[in-house]
Amino acid sequence: MQNSRATDWPTFRGSDRTGIAPDTDLLEAWPEDGPRLVWRSKGAGRGYASLALVGNRIFTLGDGPSTASDADEYLSCFDRATGKPIWHTRTGEAWNSGKDDWQGSRSTPTIADGIVYVITPHGTLIGCDAETGDFGKAIDLKAAFGGDKGDNWGYSESVLIDGDTLVCTPGGSQTTMVALNRKNGEIIWKCTVPDDRGAGHASIVISKVADRKIYVQTTASGAFAVDAETGRLLWTFPIEKTTAVIPTPIIKDDLVYFVAGYKRGGALIQQTPGPGGSITSKVIFPLKKELANKHGGVVLIDDHLYGCADDQPIIICAELMTGDVVWKNRSTVGGQKSAAIVAADGHLYIQYQNGILALVKADPTAFEEVSYFQIPDSGDRPCWAHPVIVDGLLYLRDGDNIFCYDIQK
Repeated sequence: MQNSRATDWPTFRGSDRTGIAPDTDLLEAWPEDGPRLVWRSKGAGRGYASLALVGNRIFTLGDGPSTASDADEYLSCFDRATGKPIWHTRTGEAWNSGKDDWQGSRSTPTIADGIVYVITPHGTLIGCDAETGDFGKAIDLKAAFGGDKGDNWGYSESVLIDGDTLVCTPGGSQTTMVALNRKNGEIIWKCTVPDDRGAGHASIVISKVADRKIYVQTTASGAFAVDAETGRLLWTFPIEKTTAVIPTPIIKDDLVYFVAGYKRGGALIQQTPGPGGSITSKVIFPLKKELANKHGGVVLIDDHLYGCADDQPIIICAELMTGDVVWKNRSTVGGQKSAAIVAADGHLYIQYQNGILALVKADPTAFEEVSYFQIPDSGDRPCWAHPVIVDGLLYLRDGDNIFCYDIQK
């Protein structure tokens, strides 16, 4: 069997934003101290943005990186083979939210055709040259579009690049979602969700229904869908106000899985073509509190959902079509609180908030933590940046540190 590999991971949760890497022939268990460390690097800064990898480079966003001389926010670039810093570009002031644990940048960069796009927590959309780090265009989503955040923790979205179109979520009742020409910043369309409470933390995903491209997103008001060509609002799935809406939706064919934390829950929505070019939404099952997921994310493998229970070190496996929980188990290896998750080759890579990284079988019949290790020097702040798997390598970002592990057989 030929090994399958992804060569790039250009945005949050990968090219298709599923959190699932196509890699095969990976280790089925690790040595006691974890897989082989290929390299370790510093300079990512304070924050929770994940890593984006394109070509021979890695990109992330962080406050006060050890490679800079001040505490401001920087977009940083590293060599993929060695982890050595290549450049860093100041993107603005640091994000200080008032609580030490929650300070720091959180938007994972998106790379397309030599440009790195990122949104700062303050709401500034920035494009930089991927080769040199030269600062390009910047748009203040609040000033330009009346953007509003649905909570106090800053913008976290990774922009969607769809051909020559850049789509993002200023949030609020003026411009909930906007599509721009990514080369010159001109507005293609704007979409308003009436009485929207403000942007959440999710990133836009693409769905197709009857050969029609649809952008699906969530904000503090719930989920909604937009016609990709015209910006027409197609449907909404409103929820009661909650502390924050964070996880990125999951798409399977005409289905949308929406989930939020803070005891809110998960729901399944089906999209159906209607008269006059409309798309109607049908609730397959409403919000189920037992499926709540705060910010670690959920992955769909075959017909089962995997993620942590809200922000607890309890992993849940549930049936997609019913929302019924098949099993739920607490970490047996010392994982604490919220868990970020990525999947590959029949396994879940679960990164607990305290820096424990566990290898778990993606098996709907039972929960089994096969192996685990402690990410070096982790634990001072929450370990929230989502893991990345590309070309047989596992990349982790914990604060200022980036690690690269070889997980190939």
